[in-house]
Amino acid sequence: MNTIVLNSSNIVQGSNNSSLIYNFPNSVKFSNHQIAVQSVSLYYSWTNINSTTLKNNVFTYSWIVGVTSTTYTITIPDGLYEIADINAFLQFRMIMNGTYLINSSSQNVYYAEFLVNPNTYSVNIITYPVPTTLPSGFSAPTANAATGALAFVGFPSTTFNPVVTIPANFNLIVGYAAGFATSVNTGVGTILTHTSSVAPQVAPNPNALISISNISNIYASPSSVIYNVTPDVGFGELIKSVPNEYAFNDLIKGTLNSLLVRLIGNDGNALNILDNNIVILLLIRERPMTY
Repeated sequence: MNTIVLNSSNIVQGSNNSSLIYNFPNSVKFSNHQIAVQSVSLYYSWTNINSTTLKNNVFTYSWIVGVTSTTYTITIPDGLYEIADINAFLQFRMIMNGTYLINSSSQNVYYAEFLVNPNTYSVNIITYPVPTTLPSGFSAPTANAATGALAFVGFPSTTFNPVVTIPANFNLIVGYAAGFATSVNTGVGTILTHTSSVAPQVAPNPNALISISNISNIYASPSSVIYNVTPDVGFGELIKSVPNEYAFNDLIKGTLNSLLVRLIGNDGNALNILDNNIVILLLIRERPMTY
């Protein structure tokens, strides 16, 4: 058996660290050979929210001043997020947009939030009635030139609840139907709680599938997938994956100059991996004789 090693030097530029090419020193003729994964080492750093492959990084909320409604688009930077992180980013954008108040304890008061409900395996979207005047003891935020945060944008003529709208793709993260929108609840003045209709997929790609070119496997589709890396660590931590037994797959007969190794998600698309510290060891052997 022969071992070949792929690392960060083999990463294809522009592939978001998900494609690696191993160039053989010379052309190699494979007539009766097999390949298997010996080990994989990489950091759990593929994004669960991004603007490229998953396209699930946008949602909106609305705010009414007087009788005029303005919709604010929330664009989440590519990265790894829990629901609490998404909620924190929503609150950050509310600060920047001037759509919040400050209570008598100098705490920011936000009128919409995402909250995990572990009992029902769901995500709640909770919206609160926005008052028509400044409540007693409250204050309105002023503009902050250093951060770019706006001053409070203003009160509505009639109380309302901000409308949070969940577009396609982002809806899978929080478990709602594509296009779902919370109620504006005009003039009612009550807190509204909405609950996921399906299980949230906070990690759309919980596994990293190893795909290798030139595999001959008539029983699989795609035939190139030969190994599965399951993270058993937290985000940002090192994954070390070693198979209990090598699963050898036949290589297509012919002369090769290189092998392409790809890290793909459950949907078959390339992962967007932030950390390029990747080491993949492959074993190549001649097919054992059978009797």
